Amino acid sequence: MTVPSPVSVSVWAASNFLPAKAMAVSPLILTTGSSCIRRRGRGYLYNRVHQLLQKQWMHLFKKSRLPPFSSPPRNITTSTFGSSLAFTSRRTFSSFYSSHSKMSSEEITHPTIKDGWFREISDMWPGHAMTLRVEKVLVHEKSKYQDVLIFKSTDFGNVLVLDNVIQCTERDEFSYQEMIAHLALNSHPNPKKVLVIGGGDGGVLREIVKHDCVEEATLCDIDEAVVRLSKEHLPSMACGFDHPKSKTHIGDGFKFLNDYKNEFDVIITDSSDPDGPAEALFQKSYFQLLHDALREGGVITTQGSESPWLHLPLITRLKKDCQAIFPVAEYAYTTIPTYPSGQIGFMVCSKDPKADVKTPLRSWTKEEEDAKCRYYSAEIHKASFVLPKFAQKALE
Repeated sequence: MTVPSPVSVSVWAASNFLPAKAMAVSPLILTTGSSCIRRRGRGYLYNRVHQLLQKQWMHLFKKSRLPPFSSPPRNITTSTFGSSLAFTSRRTFSSFYSSHSKMSSEEITHPTIKDGWFREISDMWPGHAMTLRVEKVLVHEKSKYQDVLIFKSTDFGNVLVLDNVIQCTERDEFSYQEMIAHLALNSHPNPKKVLVIGGGDGGVLREIVKHDCVEEATLCDIDEAVVRLSKEHLPSMACGFDHPKSKTHIGDGFKFLNDYKNEFDVIITDSSDPDGPAEALFQKSYFQLLHDALREGGVITTQGSESPWLHLPLITRLKKDCQAIFPVAEYAYTTIPTYPSGQIGFMVCSKDPKADVKTPLRSWTKEEEDAKCRYYSAEIHKASFVLPKFAQKALE
C-alpha cells in the first residue's frame, strides 16, 4: 500500500470527519467518491485541513518509526491507517471548531466597531470621521454616566473611548497630558498643592508628580469606571494613581470645588467634550469656582474644546468667559493625531495680573527635560501660544 497524497487525505478527511458545524460555516462544497474539491471562496478550509492533517499524519508515521511520506509497513492495513487517521482527524477538527466557536461567542462587540475598524463620528465635527483599526476589544461597560470602551488597536496601542469619542491612545497621549499639565505648572513659581478635575485615566497625575516642588496632587473624577478600567488597561497612564503624593476622589468636580476656597496653587481641568457629563465644566460659573479655589497667584489650564479648525466660536466664548474672571487668560494648543483635526487647545489663566503664562517661570535642564518629557519643552511652551492668523484674529 502506498501512502495517500495530501490532497486525497484532505478531501477524504474533510468529507468524512468534519463536524456538521464546520461544514455549515465552510465556503467549500465537497464531493465524495473523488479527489476533486469544488470551491467557492478559495482555500481557507482546504489549507486548514491540509495543515492539521499533515501534523497528524506525521505523528502517525513517527509512531510507526517510518520516515515521512514513505510506505507504511505491510502489517499496517488500510483500515488501520484509516481508523487511526479518522480518530485523530475527528478529535483535531472537533477541538479546533469548538474552541473557535467559543472564542466567537465570547467576543466583545461595540456599535462603533464594524469590519474591524473603530469609527468616531460626531455632530461636533460634521462631515468627517476618525477611524482606527481594532485588534481586540478589551472591555465595554455602561457606567452610571457614560459608555466606556477600551480596545487594543493595531497601531496606536490601547485606546480609551467615552461616549464613542476617543479620549486617549497609548501612542500619542503624552502630547496632551504633558502640555495640559506643564503649561500650568511651569507658569507658577512654586506649585505645592495641585488639583485635577477629570483625568480619570491618570495621565495628568503622572505628569504633575514629575515636579519635585509638588507636595500633594488630588484628582476628582465623576466616573469610577474610568479610573478602575484605566488602572487595568492603561497602566502607563494610570501609574499616576500609585504615586505617594496622589489622592483620588470620585465625585462631581463642580460640587467638589464648592467646598474649597483659596486652597490650590494649580488646577487642571482634563474633561471630556462639552456635550456629555462634562458639560458643566465649560460654563462661566465653573471658571468662577476655579478662580475662587485658587490661592493668590494661582494658575489653571482647562481643555479648550478641540481646535480652531472646528470650534472657533466655542473657543472665542470660552476665552471671553475666562477674561471676565481672570486678569490673564490665553489660548494655547498642542498637536495630537487621534483628536479631531489633529489638534486640541487649552485655556491657560492666572490670578496674578502680572503673570506671563506664555513664558515658563520655571524650567528643567535639558537632561531633565529629556528624561521627563517626550513632547513638552520650554521652547514648545512658548510656541504653543503662537496661533495662525485666522485664529489670532478671532480670539483678539
